[in-house]
Amino acid sequence: MTDKEILDIFKKTGALLTGHFVLTSGLHSKEYFQCAQVLKHPQHAERLCSHLAQKFCDQGIDLVIAPAIGGIIVAHEVARSLGVRALFAERENDKMTLRRNFEIEKGEKVLVVEDVVTTGGSVKEVIQAVRDLGAIPIAVGCIVDRSGGKTELGVPYKSLISLQIETFSADDPKLAELGPVVKPGSRKLV
Repeated sequence: MTDKEILDIFKKTGALLTGHFVLTSGLHSKEYFQCAQVLKHPQHAERLCSHLAQKFCDQGIDLVIAPAIGGIIVAHEVARSLGVRALFAERENDKMTLRRNFEIEKGEKVLVVEDVVTTGGSVKEVIQAVRDLGAIPIAVGCIVDRSGGKTELGVPYKSLISLQIETFSADDPKLAELGPVVKPGSRKLV
């Protein structure tokens, strides 16, 4: 898939938003990728995630895992394409952990996936949870990389589309120019 095809899907589904947004990372942005608006269409979820899975088909992946909530469908669809099982990690007591009797076996080769990565905070937490369980995080994959490839995750990292999207810290004076703030993400900010 080309970048244009991916962006067209986001635009067609109303998933590329403009305004003033607070991201899960706490950073602010003028653009927001609401992947849930794309992934609610099974044909788009299957197409995007199968293309993402192709980037890792020769890695011997045993399991795909994602941080909840945004990455759940991505993990499911990528795992389906790879013919392996899918799990998700959830935040419990401010730490990413496996719940629901999910298990990862020691030595399993794990692919961590996400819908959108800006700083990679949630992904890094899932990578650590995988390591803590004795498994091997092989790589990270995401649909949209908002960092333009600048996010360092400590393992090989591939995305379907990589864009350099401007972000602002919470104390940036430019925020006043962005208008009313919207917090569309899934995690409560501290």
